Amino acid sequence: MTATPVDVLDGQPIARVRRGDVDYVLLGTAHVSRVSADAVRAILERESFDAVAVELCESRFQSMRDPEAFRKLDLFQVIRQGKVGLIAANLALSAFQRRLAEQFGIEPGAEMKAAIDGADARHLPIWLVDREIGITLKRAYRSVGFVDRLSIVGGLGASLLTREEVSEDEIEKLKQGDLLGSMFNEFARESPPLYDALIGERDRYMTARLREKSQDGSAQRVLVVIGAGHLAGIERELAAQMDVPRPLIERLSTTPPASRWPKWFAIGVFVLIAAAIGYAFTQGTAKGTDALVTWIVFTGGFAALGAIAAAAHPLSVIAAFIAAPLKPFRPGIPASAISAGVEAWLRRPRVADFDTLRDDVAHWTGWWKNRIARTLLNFMFVTLGTLIGEYAAGFRIIKNLF
Repeated sequence: MTATPVDVLDGQPIARVRRGDVDYVLLGTAHVSRVSADAVRAILERESFDAVAVELCESRFQSMRDPEAFRKLDLFQVIRQGKVGLIAANLALSAFQRRLAEQFGIEPGAEMKAAIDGADARHLPIWLVDREIGITLKRAYRSVGFVDRLSIVGGLGASLLTREEVSEDEIEKLKQGDLLGSMFNEFARESPPLYDALIGERDRYMTARLREKSQDGSAQRVLVVIGAGHLAGIERELAAQMDVPRPLIERLSTTPPASRWPKWFAIGVFVLIAAAIGYAFTQGTAKGTDALVTWIVFTGGFAALGAIAAAAHPLSVIAAFIAAPLKPFRPGIPASAISAGVEAWLRRPRVADFDTLRDDVAHWTGWWKNRIARTLLNFMFVTLGTLIGEYAAGFRIIKNLF
């Protein structure tokens, strides 16, 4: 007896919503399932659409379209503009995706690529409806308190350093969830502000983008390929959202201002240390000199240790040691930027570094082998070393005075 072929669309999360003159067919996909990619192909073959919307932002779309996009990365510009953290976060997401790819034998974003290829083959417009990942991460980071921010950094760090396979429990959550939400695991679900930034806000943003793209009346039927974790939210928002799309999109695209208290706290600490050094000189030249030397040795020493930990060039280590104690005389130019700039100049990235960057960062040891990744590490480690050195120096100076 011949077995009946299984319909690839059976059991797939699909929702159909009509709003105004537009029919939206929402297809929920899993990031770890070949079936999702097959489902995308199947629904495009069986039904006719006027447009295909995908859960991608412009930068991720270009990265998918152009695998060599990282060759256009200007490392000096990244350092100068203070975007090291953003690039590192993107690489952390890439590393998490690579882990999934290695474990399940499916390329990251296969379902999105199937949607893009299917739209291209049918000459359909592709709508990019997701918010830029950098904005999402910034809003998530600034939506929570200090302790929760450590959990965000920890979640990104774990994606870079762990080599463990994704557990069965996490796999099931991925099948019904969102890639960004899964990176932060239970913490995202236990922190309402973080969950809203990663999931809720993007549901509202993507819905507003769908409505905005539909306003010209060129599409009556739209296939929307999204992670399964966004299906219910976007279905609900399509039925209920009443805000004018453009102002809502702009509101959800703004980056909340950074909290001022860390900056003022840091300034206060430095003023206290500077005052302590000045007071030490009033107690005698020897005491003042000892306090000044303590400041130089601790700030320069810990910054240099950060560069050494990143396997930086000896001249980059020396640059970190010299620049860190001079912080008061170069506001806005951290020692980490100077050291990383020297590193990038002395060890300019090779073509091979750009070609292998995404694969290298999937393994934590690869961060020290790839010149681009190592320069980013240099920036981050020197930043951390300088911070530790400043507080250690201040504690020792004030302790020796009293």
